[in-house]
Amino acid sequence: MNQDLLKRYLTEIITEEEAVKALSGNPTGYIGFEPSGIPHLGTGVFWPRKINDLVSLGVEMEVLLADWHAMVNDKLLGDLELIRKSGTLFKDTMVAMGLNSKVRFTWAEDLASDGKYWKLLLKMAKNTSLPRVRRALPIMGRSEEDAGSDFSKLIYPLMQVTDIAYREYDFALGGMDQRHAHMLSRDISSKMGLKKVVALHGPLISSLKGGGRMDPVSGEMEKMSKSDPGSGIFISDSPEDIRKKIGGALCTPGEIEGNPVMDIARWIVVPGITGEIVIHRPEKKGGDLYLKNGDAMVEKFVAKEIHPLDLKQFVSDHLVKILEPALKVAEKHRGIIEEIREARNRPA
Repeated sequence: MNQDLLKRYLTEIITEEEAVKALSGNPTGYIGFEPSGIPHLGTGVFWPRKINDLVSLGVEMEVLLADWHAMVNDKLLGDLELIRKSGTLFKDTMVAMGLNSKVRFTWAEDLASDGKYWKLLLKMAKNTSLPRVRRALPIMGRSEEDAGSDFSKLIYPLMQVTDIAYREYDFALGGMDQRHAHMLSRDISSKMGLKKVVALHGPLISSLKGGGRMDPVSGEMEKMSKSDPGSGIFISDSPEDIRKKIGGALCTPGEIEGNPVMDIARWIVVPGITGEIVIHRPEKKGGDLYLKNGDAMVEKFVAKEIHPLDLKQFVSDHLVKILEPALKVAEKHRGIIEEIREARNRPA
């Protein structure tokens, strides 16, 4: 088993020992997405690459298009028809960006249509407590207080842990913001004597608007949000949009944490480069910089040998090329994208 391939692009594995054991059999895994807007760099570029890594390791992967979850979470005004259109946009984007053809897509509604799913949900609910479920609400970008006026919010974490148990997945893939759900799943499964899922967590790409702030709900760095067009790079962004957004993004000299431009360079751009990394710099600043890998790029930036403007130029140039296939999907689904934008602007 190639452990380097398993760990690539990840920030945490719970646990590595369990992962190695699972990979020795015929493992299955999943990642879930709320179809709640226009796909961004995470959905469109980062996650398809990591999913492909797992497929290469022999994992049968499934993408759960969590339409019911998005409805419960009031995404796109709770309009299930529009949520499903967004899901189609997600699927087509991931496929266009190179997702392995072996990966299966499933709607959450297909799971929920089985009575066994709800029976399992009730059993799992009986093996946890209200305070424990409340603590998991940040997975949906909610605080514990949000459930006070809408009880369905409390069902959301139970749906997510039931998704995992119902399919009996070996691996659950997601960003660090999904840690609460994955740990809740492991906790309940342990009490019920069920298989404990191996949690694979990737990074959150900081928001372009202010990556250094901590999100008050999740406690994580404020991340790109599909519901906030100014927070990140989306598949519908033109080359001009990309350059403008990156040009105006936070990029503090020498700082890595909470730096959205460096996040994109490390997690989106560099993994797609074969060979040397070339950072173009003015001759008076030393000329072009040739680097072997992303770690060397980070070191040079921390040492302030790479100016933020040069890093932004590097990121912009590569993103425009990387997102060419995704932009074609956006053009094909321009009608859906306009519907999503209109829904965002309508009062809830």
